[in-house]
Amino acid sequence: MQKNRTAPAASPRALGRSLSRFSACLLAAWSIAWADEPRAAAPAGAAAAAHADPWWKHAVIYEIYPRSFQDSNGDGIGDLNGIAQRLDYLEALGVDAIWIAPMYPSPQVDFGYDISDYQNVDPQYGTLADFDRLLKQARAHHIRVLLDMVLNHTSDHHPWFVEAASSRTASRHDFYVWDDGKRGAGARALPPNNWVSLFGGSAWQFVPAVDQFYYHKFYRQQPDLNWRNPKVEQAMFGAMRFWLDRGVTGFRLDAITTLFEDPQLRDEPALGGTNAQGDPNLKNSYTDNLPEVHDVIRRMRAMIDSYRGGRLLVGETYVPKTSDLDPWYGGAKRDELQLPMDTLVGLGNKLDAALFRQRLMEAETELHGSQPLLVFDNHDNIRSWDRFGDGSHDDRIARIVAALLLTSHGAALIYQGEEIGQRTVTPTRVEDVQDPIGKTGWPKDKGRDGERTPMQWDISNAQAGFSTSAHTWLPVPPDYRTVNVRTESADPESLLNWHKRLIALRRSNAALRNGRTVMLDQPNASVLTYARVAPGGPTIVVSLNMSGKEQSVSLGARAAGLEGTRCRTLLSSPAGLEGRGIGERIPLPPFGAWVAAVE
Repeated sequence: MQKNRTAPAASPRALGRSLSRFSACLLAAWSIAWADEPRAAAPAGAAAAAHADPWWKHAVIYEIYPRSFQDSNGDGIGDLNGIAQRLDYLEALGVDAIWIAPMYPSPQVDFGYDISDYQNVDPQYGTLADFDRLLKQARAHHIRVLLDMVLNHTSDHHPWFVEAASSRTASRHDFYVWDDGKRGAGARALPPNNWVSLFGGSAWQFVPAVDQFYYHKFYRQQPDLNWRNPKVEQAMFGAMRFWLDRGVTGFRLDAITTLFEDPQLRDEPALGGTNAQGDPNLKNSYTDNLPEVHDVIRRMRAMIDSYRGGRLLVGETYVPKTSDLDPWYGGAKRDELQLPMDTLVGLGNKLDAALFRQRLMEAETELHGSQPLLVFDNHDNIRSWDRFGDGSHDDRIARIVAALLLTSHGAALIYQGEEIGQRTVTPTRVEDVQDPIGKTGWPKDKGRDGERTPMQWDISNAQAGFSTSAHTWLPVPPDYRTVNVRTESADPESLLNWHKRLIALRRSNAALRNGRTVMLDQPNASVLTYARVAPGGPTIVVSLNMSGKEQSVSLGARAAGLEGTRCRTLLSSPAGLEGRGIGERIPLPPFGAWVAAVE
């Protein structure tokens, strides 16, 4: 990334940069050597073939929201050294990679998604040296590191924008999307069109110094970059290389569908009504998912593929239907994102066996054989515990969600706290809201604070072991005394240990790693049942009762071509569900989950 200043060649600062580059090269070389090593000894038989796949095809990726994961210095905010302190836990859980939400320097208007320097660490999270140590320690725990990369916009404090907003003739003025706007009564400047910000109000902000408006899809302090300027791509790819050279495995690409806007700045079609921010509902035809973005992603994929060690691009891809994900893979060529997020399966609000069945089969048939990345929880959505729970059987329902996530075909994303059943704790007063969406949308939209509360580790203090500070950036939920890692680790039947067993089974079983999916008992509207089938190994049957009543399941396994005579229980919720003959009807308790091997 280019800087706005140059130092004399012999200065200490220049020498420091040279040493930093040398250190980064050593780190990159080490990461390449490590990344080519397997996590564990290769399985025998059919699993050996699956083991030869790229690591990410079967990965469990764990999202860390760094402000809320672990505070190591007692300031009430999580940090990089705190993440390093918890690597033993992450390795024991069985994750393959961690995705760290933005930890770059930032004014923190949008808690790191407004970046002012792409090649450093925000002091509240630590230093570059801390990051390098975390990377080294993560390798020792067989954990890869992905960073969040925000390519759509910068902070308005970024030196590029400060320069761009100073003059129309500034060298970086065209790094952003500007327009003269329209003129109203008395020559008053008006936005050029009807585009609105996701955080409320017009998506255009007037800057008197240049007598122009700049575009911001998100908060006004997050001006959109102009990706039609080749210098922007060059600079942003340079920022990505900075981290790849240090040894990161890849990136989760934030808001990647919004890189381009209509060059004619046409008004968005109105859909009628208003959103939680009070703005008109618009179709976003001209500000989202424009075709030009795919050219950028193909070049980005070629860039990361030039690095050894299985580097990875994950995309934040909210699309209306499953087939719309296919272009993000690059279709049959598979030359764009390896793992665009499939949010259609897991980010709904209702347990619906028929809908889950449909979505899973769409992912099998509409993506040219590409690997889905299933998402049930992340830092932007109400937790699955609250979206799917009924208030009475929440723990059982959480086990259904985990079983679906970890036994279906695809890579899996777990968001911190999901594995212990953390709940959404939404602020009750607007004065307590931290999230900008919650501030502008209150009370219809109370923001995303509720799913970002600190990780609940233990009962060692009132901060659940997250921090020694009495004042954490968000309050610790009151249920931490029963919902925490230490308590659940000691309980063999806890939700945490349910996740651990599922992940271990997924890693060791060829059918769960790479087997095809066969839907069973398809007419059943209340129970989702499927088999994972791989040649040369035992078939795995998964049956999930998504109703509050006992259901009777008929596998129809022989009609589906499955061989064997009996199903041996591997995991069940509630515990103790017995195996059955392959042709017998299976009684499944309310919100019961059953995972079995066909023998």
